[in-house]
Amino acid sequence: MVAVNRRILTLLVAMVPIVAFGVLLSLVTVPYVSLGPGPTFDTLGEVDGKQVVDIAAGGDVHPTSGHLNMTTVSQRDDLTLGQALTLWMSGREQLVPRDLVYPPDKSKDEIDQANNSDFKRSEDSAEYAALSFLKYPSAVTVATVNDPGPSVGKLQRGDAIDGVNGKPVATIDQFTSLLKATKPGDKVVLDYRRKNSPAGVATVTLGTNADRDYGYLGVAVLDAPWAPFSIDFNLANIGGPSAGLMFSLAVVDKLTTGDLNDGKFVAGTGTIDSEGKVGSIGGITHKMLSAREAGATIFLVPADNCDEAKTAHEDGLQLVKVDTLSHAVDALHTLSAGGEPPRC
Repeated sequence: MVAVNRRILTLLVAMVPIVAFGVLLSLVTVPYVSLGPGPTFDTLGEVDGKQVVDIAAGGDVHPTSGHLNMTTVSQRDDLTLGQALTLWMSGREQLVPRDLVYPPDKSKDEIDQANNSDFKRSEDSAEYAALSFLKYPSAVTVATVNDPGPSVGKLQRGDAIDGVNGKPVATIDQFTSLLKATKPGDKVVLDYRRKNSPAGVATVTLGTNADRDYGYLGVAVLDAPWAPFSIDFNLANIGGPSAGLMFSLAVVDKLTTGDLNDGKFVAGTGTIDSEGKVGSIGGITHKMLSAREAGATIFLVPADNCDEAKTAHEDGLQLVKVDTLSHAVDALHTLSAGGEPPRC
């Protein structure tokens, strides 16, 4: 009986570190974030019953086929030690110090808001880059309407301003020059074009602003290519700017005849500016893995990411190097014709 009690006691003592280690694995969090392959979305397709890239009536939209998939990186925070070890051992995830993803001088909400703002700007840049490639003419375009402000209810984001007090304006310099000749309290008559609507005229009483001594209209404008129809991007909960290239390609494909991708499954990534320049992104190897697993055979890689992309060795995935929207379109046309596009 004594021997049995000793064996039980020995077993219990031996289990103490095992139980303690189990508690450690399940309860203790680590200062790391896991990065891995995220979902991909076909920019030519639908999500939740809506076109990912929706071009309103008025745009001459043509049928498309194949895929132009944007790719993402998944991100997991607040990992326990056990979760971190499991993800790391899977070989699909990368653990990075949390401070690299969430700098300690910013809250998580602030970082998420910044990522959402980057994504919204990437949508605007993608639209402008595509319309510029398609040779839509430039106009003085309303980027934002300050609320409160003199133009609320008079002008809308996306309006093209063609005249101020009967004088035509085609550039921001001309527009600003006419505003600088006004003073607070003046009324200005603005001729404008609105997407999906008839042209109109708005009369605005100018306000005051501390940064100027002339009349305050309360809008931010930019020189941008303008089309009479709206383009909406219907993806929620996607942050960052790296979808820009694929959004632009989808707009180009829908507004031109023929299939840009020749019916193939193309995926890719890359930021884009309003002039069509493609920029580098993070997590390229994770995005390549998610693209290959989704069925892609061609992956568009920003030129500055090529060296890193070549380290992934994703069999069956052709890596096509791109540095501008125009070059990306040319590369896809070359592939469709059976030629050899620029490779990483």
